[in-house]
Amino acid sequence: MPKGIYKVPVPVNEPVKNYTPGSPERKELQAMLKELRSKELDIPMYIGGKEIRSNETSRLAPPHDHKHTLGHFHKSSKEHVNQAIDAALAAKEKWAALSWEARAAIFLRAAELISTTYRAKINAATMLGQSKSVYQAEIDSACEFADFLRFNVHYMTEIYSEQPISSPGVWNRVEWRPLEGFIYALTPFNFTAIAGNLPSSCAMMGNVVVWKPSNTQVYAANVLMEVFNLAGVPDGVINLIYPSGPDAAEVIFNHKDFAGIHFTGSTEVFQNIWQTIGNNIHKYKSYPRIVGETGGKDFIMAHKSADVKVLSTALARGAFEYQGQKCSAASRAYIPSNLWNEVKANLQADLKSMKMGGTEDFTNFINAVIDEKSFDKLAKYIDNAKKDSNVEIIAGGNYDKSKGYFIEPTVLLVKNPNYVTMCEELFGPVLSIYVYDENKFEETLQIVDTTSIYALTGAIIAQDRYAIDLATKKLNQAAGNFYINDKCTGAVVGQQPFGGARGSGTNDKAGSKINLLRWVSPRTIKEVFVPPVDYKYPFLQAD
Repeated sequence: MPKGIYKVPVPVNEPVKNYTPGSPERKELQAMLKELRSKELDIPMYIGGKEIRSNETSRLAPPHDHKHTLGHFHKSSKEHVNQAIDAALAAKEKWAALSWEARAAIFLRAAELISTTYRAKINAATMLGQSKSVYQAEIDSACEFADFLRFNVHYMTEIYSEQPISSPGVWNRVEWRPLEGFIYALTPFNFTAIAGNLPSSCAMMGNVVVWKPSNTQVYAANVLMEVFNLAGVPDGVINLIYPSGPDAAEVIFNHKDFAGIHFTGSTEVFQNIWQTIGNNIHKYKSYPRIVGETGGKDFIMAHKSADVKVLSTALARGAFEYQGQKCSAASRAYIPSNLWNEVKANLQADLKSMKMGGTEDFTNFINAVIDEKSFDKLAKYIDNAKKDSNVEIIAGGNYDKSKGYFIEPTVLLVKNPNYVTMCEELFGPVLSIYVYDENKFEETLQIVDTTSIYALTGAIIAQDRYAIDLATKKLNQAAGNFYINDKCTGAVVGQQPFGGARGSGTNDKAGSKINLLRWVSPRTIKEVFVPPVDYKYPFLQAD
C-alpha cells in the first residue's frame, strides 16, 4: 500500500462576511431564514448512523418569537443512551484503525462545507434557534466552527509528529492512541461552534462519542449532524441524543467503558459530574479524562489613564453582544472616579441607540435571551436591584416576554463591590459597575481578584504602561484569557486559545493542541536493533 508523510493545508482563520445591504451573502441568508421559518422539522436522534424517533417530542421555537414553531425533536430515554454507547463502541475499532489522514480529510471537508454550501443554513439555524444576530451567528457557527476543524487537524498532525530522541542502536517512538472506551460530549446552547467542536475534536483523535446538546441548541445541532454525515463521519462515531441530564448521567457515569467527558456548561453541573465520576471511579477501565469550561464573572478593569472611547466601546460590546450570554461576556466593571461621568454618558448614549427585536431584522443589535427560565432569573435580579437603595439603574431595567424573552440592556451602578450582581454569574444583558477612587488602583485590583470564584476572562483598559504591567501581574490567576485595551470577549481559534481556571473549568484551551492532548493516551515503544546477550556489565570485572 502506498505511504507518505502527509502535510495538511495550513490553517487560516475563516474571513468574517459583513452582510451589508445588497451583498450576496445577505440575500442568501435572508432567503434561508425565510425557508427555515416556513417549515416545521421533525428532528430525530442519530444513533449508529440511523435516525431514531421516540415519538415523545419537545417543541422548538425562536426565543425572540416563542409562539412560532420551528419543529420538534424526539426525546431520548435511558435505553437510547445505552443504544448510543453500544453504537459508539461497535464503531470504535474500525475508526481507531483508520489512518489519521483519512480522519483529517473528513473534518477538513466538514470545515469546507460549513464555510461554503452550509454557511447560510448553519447561520440561519443559529439565528432562529438561539436568537443570535447575523454577525454573532457568522463569527460563531460559520467562522469559529470552521476554524476549530481546520486548526484541530493541524494540531493533530503536530501531536503525531512529536517523537522522542533515540540513542545509538535504539529507535524510540510514541503512538498516540485514542482513549479506551467512549467520550461523552455535553454541549451548551450559546455557541454552535462549541457544540460542534466538543464531539468533533475527540472524534478527530480516533475516539467515539455520545453527544448530548443543550435542548435549546438542538435546532442547529441537527444541521451540524447533517454536515458530519455528509463529510463522511462513519456511522456510530458521533451519536446525537437528547436525554435529560439525570438520565444520561445515570447510564453514562456507571458504564465501565466511560473514558472521558468534554463539557461546556455551568460550574454547578460540572462539579456534580466530577463528584459522580469520583464516586464511581472503581467501575471504570481507566481514569476518565474530565475536561470542562464552565462559568465566568468576567471583568473589565479601567485605569485612570484609560481612553474613554475605548473603554465605553469595550463595555457596550463586551457586555451586550449576544445579550451577555457568552461565557466571556463582561459582567462586572471597575471604573475610576475621574472617568466615570464621561463613561456613563457614552454608555447611556450607546444603549439608547441599540435596537432590540428578532434576529431576522438585521438592524437589531439586541435579541432575546435563550428561554423563559433565563428570562425569569434575570428579571428577578433586576427587580431586586430596583428595590435596593445602594444600587442605581443607570440604563435599561425593563423586560417583556409577551412575544419573545426580551431583557433590556441594563447597567447597575453599585456602591458595594461585593453586591450580588458583582459576584454571581447572571448570563444575560446586565452589567454591574463599581466606581472606585482613581488613586486606589492597586487596592481595587485586589478586589477584582478576590470577588468571584471564577477566572475565565478579563481586561485592563489603560494608557499607562506601568498600570498595564501591574494589572497583568496582579491578576495573573484571575483570567485564563486576558485582554489589554480590548473587550474581554472574542477569542479567535489559533490566536487566543480559550479557557479559564478556578471555578471556570480545567483550562484545557479549546482550539489548541493542549485540548487535543487530553483525548489521546500515548504509548512509548522502544526497539533495540542489536540486543545484549549477556547480563554482565563491564563494571563487574575484577581489578
